[in-house]
Amino acid sequence: MESNVMNALRSCPLFAGMSEIGIELTLGNVTHQLVSLPSHEVYALAGMPCKYVDIVVSGNLICRMAALSGKQVEVSRLRSGNMVAPAFIFSKDRSLPVSVETDGKVQLFRMRPEELKRLIDMDEAIRMNFIRILSNIDVFLTQKMKILSLFTVREKVAYLLMECAGEQGSNEVHLERSRQEIADSFGIQKFSLLRVLSDFEKEGAIEIDGRNIKILDRRKMLK
Repeated sequence: MESNVMNALRSCPLFAGMSEIGIELTLGNVTHQLVSLPSHEVYALAGMPCKYVDIVVSGNLICRMAALSGKQVEVSRLRSGNMVAPAFIFSKDRSLPVSVETDGKVQLFRMRPEELKRLIDMDEAIRMNFIRILSNIDVFLTQKMKILSLFTVREKVAYLLMECAGEQGSNEVHLERSRQEIADSFGIQKFSLLRVLSDFEKEGAIEIDGRNIKILDRRKMLK
C-alpha cells in the first residue's frame, strides 16, 4: 500500500490504535479501491444518498449547506484521514444534508457499506472505533447547538479563534474562510463579526493581519 494512503488511514479514527500491518491485514479481507476526483468536482449534492464509505487520502472536500435564501454556507472541510458522512452510512435516511465539492484534486479510499459492516463484524477494534466516531459526532452537534443558540457574538468569535488555534497547534492562526463565510456559519451579521474582532484587537487580545490572527491574551477574549 502506498505510503500516503497508509498515512491517511492511520490518521483516520476508524483505524485508531492499529498498526500499519494490522490495517493491511484487516483490509485484505474486504474489497476497496482508490478514487481520484478533479478540482472543483461535485462529490454530492444535498439530498443525494450516501452510497460509499469514503476516507480522504489527499486534498480537501468542502461541505456546504444551503440557507432558505439560497445562499451557500460552508459548514466544514474534510482533510486527509477524515471520513465522509459516517453517520449516514447505515442510517435509514441516507440523504446528505450538505453539498460536497472538491477543493483541488482529491483522492479517496473507498469501500461499500457492506464491506465496512464486514469489518465491524470481524474486528472489535474497528467496531469500537466506529461507535466512538458516531458518539463524537453527537457530542460535536450538541456543542454546536449550544454555541449557536446560547453564545453571544463575542463568545462565538472567541470560540472560533481558540478552536482554530487548537486545530493548527499555534496561537498564530490562519482563517481559511472569508469574514462573510465565518459570519454566515455562525448566523450573525458580518458587521457584528468585524466589530468583535476590532474590539479584541483594541483590548490587546489579538493582532490581525488579514486572514492571519495572533492570539495574545485568551483571558481578554473571555471576559
